[in-house]
Amino acid sequence: MGTALMTWPRNDRVTEPESRRNDMSVMSTAMVTASYGPGGSQDAHVRRLRDLLRSAILRDGFPAGQLPGEPELMTSYGVTRAVVREALALLRREGLIDRRQGVGTHVVVHAVLARLAEAHGAADPRVDSVFNRRLRPRVLDRSTIPLPAIAAERLGAPPGVPCLRLEYVALLDEEPTALATNYVLFPEAERLLALPFDTDWYALLRDAGIGLGESEFVVGCAPADATNAPLLDVAEGPPLITIEQVIRDATGRAFDLAHIHTRGDRFLFVSRAVREHASGI
Repeated sequence: MGTALMTWPRNDRVTEPESRRNDMSVMSTAMVTASYGPGGSQDAHVRRLRDLLRSAILRDGFPAGQLPGEPELMTSYGVTRAVVREALALLRREGLIDRRQGVGTHVVVHAVLARLAEAHGAADPRVDSVFNRRLRPRVLDRSTIPLPAIAAERLGAPPGVPCLRLEYVALLDEEPTALATNYVLFPEAERLLALPFDTDWYALLRDAGIGLGESEFVVGCAPADATNAPLLDVAEGPPLITIEQVIRDATGRAFDLAHIHTRGDRFLFVSRAVREHASGI
């Protein structure tokens, strides 16, 4: 997109009439708006294109991981070359693509889709699910400690009682995807103390004979920092998905609190709900 540069004479030279300046200002604004097309500013077009491309990237929407060239993207989405380049630059800074002269633009990440019910541990994992023993833990800590006061409040237990703190990095194809710290009450903790932890958390609970009655998520977002970025192999600053989870048994008693940090470029949660209609409507 070309940029029209208008310069006005200085006050000590010929002065343009006020009405003429106002007319030109309105004309200039109209030209800029028209050049961006419907939908507003260039920033808005960049944001929308980035979001569309990001969705396709994370869902393996490009054959062989090869993005279309700039001319094709311009035509497909009705945007300028400047918009395409800025959107691709944002995706590159996010670590989702790589651009090389003569090679083109390629996807460099492979995210997995997980049904939210499976992420909760409330549904049996499908054959191709990441929760069907595809994850491998790198255990960071597995020790018995006094239950911290805040964890005690969330679990409805007395502070200071013994609990198992089990902290690990979840690896998928040897790549870190999530960091989790669990605080597990006894007697469930007793079954987990020496049991081999070879795959995902829910498989460990099943192997220990621990039933899951209810799982609660509080989902948020926080920037990666010096305490978790090295463990997840990300730079400090980009956002991580944060999950605080409480697991209860069949009677409703809470026995596990987990603080989880998940890479949003590696893990996508899929949730689907059917609207419940009131009777007679």
